[in-house]
Amino acid sequence: MIGLNDFMIVSVVLFCIGLFIIVSKKNAIQILIGIELMLNAAVLNLVAFGKYDRINNGGQMFALFAIVLAAATTAVALAIILNVYRQYKTIDPDKINQLKD
Repeated sequence: MIGLNDFMIVSVVLFCIGLFIIVSKKNAIQILIGIELMLNAAVLNLVAFGKYDRINNGGQMFALFAIVLAAATTAVALAIILNVYRQYKTIDPDKINQLKD
């Protein structure tokens, strides 16, 4: 049977992979993927610790809310990245030094 410690280990590994991607990559889409991995680690922790709240299902409710917000945030971030690419012809954040019309 999978215990709480197993979920925590998976969550820590996901968070560390996401943090490594954010620090090491120079592509805006890859950075967004790293942020999403970190968010998924947080959602996994919410669900795992929701085990202790058997009556109200608070962890699962917060996890569902976080997933909905993550989907909306990702859509907005991809739209911003697409517009930046149209303007500057690159998605490397280091090469974009002026954000003006």
